[in-house]
Amino acid sequence: MNRPHPTVTPNTWPFLRDAMIAPTGFREYDARWKYPEEVNLPGITALGLGLGTQMHRRGIAPVIVVGNDYRDYSLSIKNALMLGLMQAGIQVRDIGPALSPMAYFAQFHLDVPAVAMVTASHNPNGWTGVKMGFERPLTHGPDEMDELRDIVLNGAGEARPGGGYEFVEGVREAYLDDLAGDFRMSRRLKVVCATGNGTASAFAPELFERIGVEVVPLHTELDYSFPNYNPNPEAMEMLHDMAAAVKASGADLALGFDGDGDRCGVVDDEGEEIFADKVGVIMARAWAADHPGATLVADVKSTGLFASDPVLAEHGIRADYWKTGHSHMKRRVKELGALAGFEKSGHYFLAEPIGRGYDCGLRVAVEICKILDRAPGMKMSDLKRALPRTHSTPTMSPWCADEEKYDVLARIVNRLEEHAAGGGKIAGRTIERIVTVNGARVILDNGAWGLVRASSNTPNLVVVCESPESEDELGAIFHDIDAFIRTEPSVGEYDQKI
Repeated sequence: MNRPHPTVTPNTWPFLRDAMIAPTGFREYDARWKYPEEVNLPGITALGLGLGTQMHRRGIAPVIVVGNDYRDYSLSIKNALMLGLMQAGIQVRDIGPALSPMAYFAQFHLDVPAVAMVTASHNPNGWTGVKMGFERPLTHGPDEMDELRDIVLNGAGEARPGGGYEFVEGVREAYLDDLAGDFRMSRRLKVVCATGNGTASAFAPELFERIGVEVVPLHTELDYSFPNYNPNPEAMEMLHDMAAAVKASGADLALGFDGDGDRCGVVDDEGEEIFADKVGVIMARAWAADHPGATLVADVKSTGLFASDPVLAEHGIRADYWKTGHSHMKRRVKELGALAGFEKSGHYFLAEPIGRGYDCGLRVAVEICKILDRAPGMKMSDLKRALPRTHSTPTMSPWCADEEKYDVLARIVNRLEEHAAGGGKIAGRTIERIVTVNGARVILDNGAWGLVRASSNTPNLVVVCESPESEDELGAIFHDIDAFIRTEPSVGEYDQKI
């Protein structure tokens, strides 16, 4: 195989023949590019050949599940990827259009070791990518991504015989059967189902109806142009639309899903969004009595309540704060034998006996319905108000180029550590410690904190803050953390602020 050629550009003769693939697309745990500016179809075929070669090198049985999300170009990307996989001697099991968790489910359902899901996840149209893994329910982390990048960029993919193709029918139906099980609501529950016209439109309304939920559809028509907004239940635009639909319909809550269905966003009966980390604490409280002493993994962007909530403490629940990212979290949940993992972005990793350890927004939606079913007379807002009060920001993302963001972050972290070592304060409070497992989580003496890290998927830094005291303190934490960020002139404006 030839190496990807650095001089290939769109709308040229070589673009239709030679591999073009930007090195920056090989991220911590996903492969993701702008298409066709950063990768072409021959480049995707080179990726498939490289992935198949990696399977052989690691001794993985040469069989893989492949699916694609509902974007107008994803089928072309998948076909190019499968061509490379078959060139590498891999037997492809094509499950057709799918959610990412449906592809993960198919690994178990079809007893196949590997998965490659073509999706840009919650990124807007114009992006493509692949989520892949070899050891279910895990997906590629930094080591696997680095190895794959080197194989592809060095032209080290090896063609070999034995490749083949099979389209597998019925996986969507089996996935929905698995999600619904024998559960049916015993109380009336009216839910706004928000899918942003994305892939979950083909799954979520039917699932809710099967479990006996009254559905209020919100942009549940499949439309890969995303005419309303990008399906991303972490974005305030989608959350505000969900809130308006709850108020207009009198629904009990809204549940929203991102472009590939591995994340779930929640708005309560009063039209207030509940960030996913707080939803995680609500879920953990519901499970605590049945799983005393269990471990929960939370990403560094998540609320401190996993460690401080008195109900969880009463049942001996232990919290482990870990690196943000679906691959990091899945691996940590498995390593620790944790009951579940939670990310503020809306990824939930529910392990046995609740789930299988991979992130599935629809599984979370069903579990939330179950929790409400077991609490007759309780509303989602009641469950939220039962939590200790904290004030937190959304996930905010100032722009920073992919090529610079990790160096920029390292300098910011160093300045924060120097500030703490010199007795400096944040929001007028003493810095108790700085956790640097993933960026810098600056923890203050009252449990308040502010985080800055680099996004693994987009050209951004990520900033999140939380205060147990007040909105004023929350604003002060953000102001002081942002002052350190502004020492870097290459950091741009935020996508949203508090």
